[in-house]
Amino acid sequence: MSVIVTDAGFAPDDWTTDFVTPDCLAANTGAPVVAVDLASDTDPATLTGLTEGVDMIRIDFPSSADGRGFTLARRLRLSGFVGRLRARGHVLADQYAMARRSGFDEVEITDDLAERQPWEQWKSRADWQLNDYQARVRGTA
Repeated sequence: MSVIVTDAGFAPDDWTTDFVTPDCLAANTGAPVVAVDLASDTDPATLTGLTEGVDMIRIDFPSSADGRGFTLARRLRLSGFVGRLRARGHVLADQYAMARRSGFDEVEITDDLAERQPWEQWKSRADWQLNDYQARVRGTA
C-alpha cells in the first residue's frame, strides 16, 4: 500500500487508472492515456507535445539523494503541464517543501515511511509558500 501526502495531510491513494511508460505514450495510436510513470532520468525534451490529454504524471524518486525528479517536475510545469503531478518513492518530509515548490501536487510514500515520518513531520513543511528563501531575500515574505 501507499500513502498520499498533500498539504491537507495523509490520505489513501484515490487514483484508480493504470500508469503507462513514456514509450507507450509515444506509441499511442489514439487510445486515451491519462497517467504516465516517469523515471527520474527522463529527458523532459522527449515529452514535448506528448503530455496533452495526460491527467497525471508520476515521477519516481529511487533515492532521497536523487533530486532529478524536482528538476523534471519544474520543467514539466514550465512547459505547460497543468495536470496532477505526483512524486513517488524515497521523498522525505524534509524534502516536501521543495517538492511543492518545484510543481508537485502530492507525494506518494510507503506505509513504512509514513510510520517512520508521521504527518506532524510533513505538516511542518506544508506551509511551503511562507518559508520561501528567495522571498525572504527579496523582502516580499
